[in-house]
Amino acid sequence: MMEPSIQSLIKERKYPFLFAFFVLLLCVSLLLLSINNRFSYLSVTDLQKSSPISSFSDDASNASPPPRRLPSPPLTRTSSSDKKEKARDGPAVPSPPDRTSNGDRGLGLMTWELCKIEGSVAVDYIPCLDNMKAIKALKSRRHMEHRERHCPDPSPRCLLPLPQGYKIPVPWPRSRDMIWFGNVPHPKLVEYKKDQNWVRRSGDYFVFPGGGTQFKGGVKSYVEFIEKTLPSIGWGKQTRIILDVGCGVASFGGYLLEKDVLTMSFAPKDEHEAQIQFALERGIPAVLSVIATQRLTFPDNVYDLIHCARCRVHWDGDGGKPLMELNRILRPGGFFVWSATPVYRDDSRDLGVWNSMVALTESICWKMVAKTVDSDGIGLVIYQKPISNTCYEERKESDPPLCDQKDIQNTSWYVPLRRCLPPLPQRGSDNWPTPWPERLSSISPRLSMEPKVEEILSEDTKHWSLRISDVYSGGLAINWSSTRNVMDMNAGYGGFAAALIDQPLWVMNVVPINGPDTLAVIFDRGLIGIYHDWCEAFNTYPRTYDLLHSSYLFGNLTQRCDIAVVIAEMDRILRPGGWILVQDKMEMIHKLIPIFKSLHWEITAQEEQFLVGKKGFWRPVDRGAKT
Repeated sequence: MMEPSIQSLIKERKYPFLFAFFVLLLCVSLLLLSINNRFSYLSVTDLQKSSPISSFSDDASNASPPPRRLPSPPLTRTSSSDKKEKARDGPAVPSPPDRTSNGDRGLGLMTWELCKIEGSVAVDYIPCLDNMKAIKALKSRRHMEHRERHCPDPSPRCLLPLPQGYKIPVPWPRSRDMIWFGNVPHPKLVEYKKDQNWVRRSGDYFVFPGGGTQFKGGVKSYVEFIEKTLPSIGWGKQTRIILDVGCGVASFGGYLLEKDVLTMSFAPKDEHEAQIQFALERGIPAVLSVIATQRLTFPDNVYDLIHCARCRVHWDGDGGKPLMELNRILRPGGFFVWSATPVYRDDSRDLGVWNSMVALTESICWKMVAKTVDSDGIGLVIYQKPISNTCYEERKESDPPLCDQKDIQNTSWYVPLRRCLPPLPQRGSDNWPTPWPERLSSISPRLSMEPKVEEILSEDTKHWSLRISDVYSGGLAINWSSTRNVMDMNAGYGGFAAALIDQPLWVMNVVPINGPDTLAVIFDRGLIGIYHDWCEAFNTYPRTYDLLHSSYLFGNLTQRCDIAVVIAEMDRILRPGGWILVQDKMEMIHKLIPIFKSLHWEITAQEEQFLVGKKGFWRPVDRGAKT
């Protein structure tokens, strides 16, 4: 019937009507096509999963904004000219095709390949620590420069394979004492430290008996020995935040968790094969780092206690810079516990080291408050940092000198070590910090002069408490019972971590270097964290976190780096079966979903502001071609 009608219209020369009809037909077709594309990345199953979980507005523009932030000093990133020759060439790693859409680099349909170094598939690749081309080009390794960060440029955009036989990790708290061998298949440490009881192989497991170089009676006995030597340390009350230098497999920090003490364990990636990987697989906070030529990525005056048990750092080396770096990050009145052979042996070498340490600690006004030897013949000495500048001012010689204002740079990111003493803050250090757990909700002295500080911190605390209880804990289908190692990629004041404080997990609070500097406040609350730039790789082994959380992080990153590189890094550090939880504007979530989908993750967008993803076991096929 249609054909005769059209013929009659043509005979009658009703061309305007025909033109309007075909334009209308074309518009309807385009509309249907655009609707189909709009939701093509969400399957029926995904849409069913994304049912409402609380009463938020359906309008994306009404998505809950992040809590108000306190005013912070302007944050200036160290320029490349001030850095220690940051590497520009990295290992040969493949990049997926850059298929772009709407002008957004790398946000279209993507394919992935496995990372390779010199033609070999890289199972435990850490981009900024495994840049062999940059390391080989170093002019010196005298000060451990080869253990520092040397990030490739451009950053790799590839995926890591799983170790053969990889399994879902042993859950906490059993993981403190045993982990799957196949997840961290590095047996060298078993043989290397077999006489010190660090770690043993038992069938399909690595077992951690709690021994150590200085823990002959076991780490539990060693921890009790320290507190008996100086009861004012007060584990879990006065002493809450610890840095363990050269931590081994982190048994010291692992056993202190029982006493409500949170320890940041760190060591370099060196011949002690995968010691930090062991620590994180056990569920103990740890990070790869080294005291070399650059500052540690922590603020000034934050740690309650710093511990070194045969950590192999020459504290008096390079004019005492390594010990002055500890002095920078140790809070006023904080303690340094040093257990090493110079403390309790009297051969000529150890006596020489001890005499140098005595002179150095006196020059920086550290007071020796205890020195003792236990029943196993292992000794330790405990120093205390001053609480005021009086000692600095009364020294006969100002050596080392007080730091100039230009050297006082709280954001420690590619900042060279300085041989100087930062002036101590004038803020009644006798009463700070507040004992734990009251410390979590107390006002940091650093913020006491800020306007409306109590109101803003109270608002931040309520915001995250409600977010956890009303949304995150039950509505997003995340299995919190299997979640142990958590990272907040844009931590603010640590409200997310504070709201989870009663859960059997720990949170690495990351403060991006291009945002407000709130990291010192996080430490003052009794939490741990670190500075980082998400345009570069994080200092951790692959597959070390169970959950990555971010709140309004990505908008700024898209102006600075390829967002696909950031997502590849998230994939690197997240365990199979692990979760991401992203809160952001829907415009950004729509950009992220196709990339995560290309990784074969389970993805749902919920409530016009949340993106929830679960990583699977999928990896690209190794094509065997060298790059």
